[in-house]
Amino acid sequence: KIKKELRWEPQIKFEEGLKKMILWYQKNQTWWKNIKNDNIIIGQSHFIKTVEDVHEALVTAVPNIKFGFAFCEASGPRLVRFCGTDEKLINTAVKNAQKIAAGHSFVLILSNAFPINILKKLRELDEIVGIYAASSNRMQVIVAKTSYGRAIVGVVDGQPPLDVEKEKDIRERKDFLRKIGYKL
Repeated sequence: KIKKELRWEPQIKFEEGLKKMILWYQKNQTWWKNIKNDNIIIGQSHFIKTVEDVHEALVTAVPNIKFGFAFCEASGPRLVRFCGTDEKLINTAVKNAQKIAAGHSFVLILSNAFPINILKKLRELDEIVGIYAASSNRMQVIVAKTSYGRAIVGVVDGQPPLDVEKEKDIRERKDFLRKIGYKL
């Protein structure tokens, strides 16, 4: 269907791409290890105004928040626009945005806040179209390339489940949520 409707065909075979990806991750450990302890949000917006609006939303939502934000402009000068409160996180967000290189996509990296603290504020911004993932897990962003440009197809976020929770697991989940103040 994708070949017929979008006239898209893979440039390399899946197995070859998988091998190349694994080699890339092995060679570029300093890049991906920078974000393994932080939370990352991958999303899509439609306007450069997003950069300033995200900054304002985050600093008003969480006092002293540390973050880096990068947005891939899709037309005009097609720059990676950025903002943030922490230089390391800004640089990491920009590097991730450059690797993804999909028009109107954004990368937000948080170090002293959690996505749950700011997702509602982000969703309230008129120019944010959607959020693909928000997690502290290592992620893989799946990008498609067509004659029009690049687009995020999806995000691989975490490992598959090993089992279904039991009564003990339910109690532990509920206790944990109350311990950290997310439930009464």
